[in-house]
Amino acid sequence: MSYTLRGRLESRLAVAVLPLAGAAAYSLFVERWWPIELVGLMLAVGLALDVAFYHRLIPYQPAWLAAPLGAVELAATMGLALAVGLRPPLAAAVALFGGAWLLGQVFAHAGFPLAHLTYAEDGGELGRAGRALWAAGPVALAAVLGVAWATQPPTVRLETGVHEGPLVLDRSQRLVGDPGAVVRGGIVITADDVTVEGVTVLGGEVGISVRDALRVVLEDVTVMGSSLDGIQARLSQVDVRDCSVTAPASDHAQGIDISFGMELPHSHVERCHVGAGFLEGIATHFAMVDLRDNRIEATTLRGIAMTEMSMGKIEGNVVRDALGVAVFCGDWSHCEIEDNTIVGTRADHASGALSRRGYAIQASYYALAEVDDNALVGNARAMRGFSGGRIIGR
Repeated sequence: MSYTLRGRLESRLAVAVLPLAGAAAYSLFVERWWPIELVGLMLAVGLALDVAFYHRLIPYQPAWLAAPLGAVELAATMGLALAVGLRPPLAAAVALFGGAWLLGQVFAHAGFPLAHLTYAEDGGELGRAGRALWAAGPVALAAVLGVAWATQPPTVRLETGVHEGPLVLDRSQRLVGDPGAVVRGGIVITADDVTVEGVTVLGGEVGISVRDALRVVLEDVTVMGSSLDGIQARLSQVDVRDCSVTAPASDHAQGIDISFGMELPHSHVERCHVGAGFLEGIATHFAMVDLRDNRIEATTLRGIAMTEMSMGKIEGNVVRDALGVAVFCGDWSHCEIEDNTIVGTRADHASGALSRRGYAIQASYYALAEVDDNALVGNARAMRGFSGGRIIGR
């Protein structure tokens, strides 16, 4: 079939009506915004390809070409979703795209030709229905924005002053602290789609605990005086950004611990500062986590530990004055260790362990550490594998 540019645009917009309505209904049901965002990205990618490429490069489009073009649009949509930070459940996202694509084929080969008998001769243009479709655009946009507003978590402001905890967040929300807002005794998050921003947490066994929750964002939070973990995530997916975790209340405290989320989307810890005195600065266990641009100081066991079959990237971090080991990849984990600066790792002579003689990077027990372009300065030892652990790269 030979499409005109208008025919391509009208056909695509008409097909998008049902997926958009379905995504809006699903968003209201699950109280999540990603289905509408994903359909919006699908539509934006398709319209851009129609204008920039398809109209110019494919004057005649045979039916068989729909499949490879669909694959291109799927790849472009998912790539754009990752680029803008949208991380929908992969299976649900592919199913949504596949359903919309199949619907498009049904409409193009049966629905539109039956509804508009000169559809093929008009190059995919829909006549009066097409003009009505352009007019309906603002109405559809208003409806989508209405659903977006209805599905957004409420914003709760935490006033300046000290609030006694533990503070339990068991519903989707955005908790924003006014300057000087402090929670004494910890914050516990048990709901999906929670954001905590600009809050200081003092004391407690765990400063901020995330349990069995998805799409949790901790941004610009300060945690001080925890006795077990500053920030702890269990069976959860979290994004931690621009945080400060300092002043541990015990010799066995960890700064940030993300564990048991291997089957969940990647978690991220970015631009955080973990102060001196923690046993481990950032630790992951059986989880998929990326650690970028963090600063960890003077830990007593390991600066960064990615272990127990974890997978992820350790990139652009600065680890200073660690005792024993600075960056550790252990127990069948797969770690990409790139562009980090590791300074002044000290040997732990008191332990008597050969594996704790001041290694900047270490792989242990069948873990694989891929290293590239790390700056190692003033460490007792550089890199080594133990018990089947391997380090490859430079």
